[in-house]
Amino acid sequence: MTYGYIRVSTDKQTVENQRFEILQYCKNNKIHIDSWIEETITGTMDPQKRRLGKLLKTVKKDDLIICSELSRLGRSLFMIMSVLNYLMEKEVRIWTIKDNYKLGDDIQSKVLAFAFGLSAEIERNLISQRTKEALARKKAEGVILGRPAGKAKRVKLTGRESQIQELLKQKIPKTKIAKKLKVSTATLYSFLHKMGY
Repeated sequence: MTYGYIRVSTDKQTVENQRFEILQYCKNNKIHIDSWIEETITGTMDPQKRRLGKLLKTVKKDDLIICSELSRLGRSLFMIMSVLNYLMEKEVRIWTIKDNYKLGDDIQSKVLAFAFGLSAEIERNLISQRTKEALARKKAEGVILGRPAGKAKRVKLTGRESQIQELLKQKIPKTKIAKKLKVSTATLYSFLHKMGY
């Protein structure tokens, strides 16, 4: 499948210019667009909350997405790179007209995919580091972290006491009871202890 992707930021902008560019490109290269995805939304919005997100879930190996330029995919470099990395992992080609990028199954694309993947890993590490630093600062300021202390008023097995007692009377092993009730064995043992078993 070949998809034409068009995004404009505001209602005042028109999708027609981008559509014209893509159609001219396709005419010159004998390409047929099977489906158009058009949206009027800011590029700062997470791709998953846009029609682009739906397209990313739809595309399959060897599909082709054509758009006017890379900036149509997102506003920030990191956002664009993560979209491109995702498409390259799915072995989906993406071509842009103004930038003249053709990302697919060639060595240039593989080098870019490596760079995108490395950038994403660095970004994840930086986020993790910032989170750890923020937590350490809060702890140093005396902020109590985590779930407040105290017993839960209701646990997974609350209201199933008679069913558990019946299963125990039938001499069914506790591991099987836990599996039947879809809880861990530790949760069952803890609940039985509270019941006085």
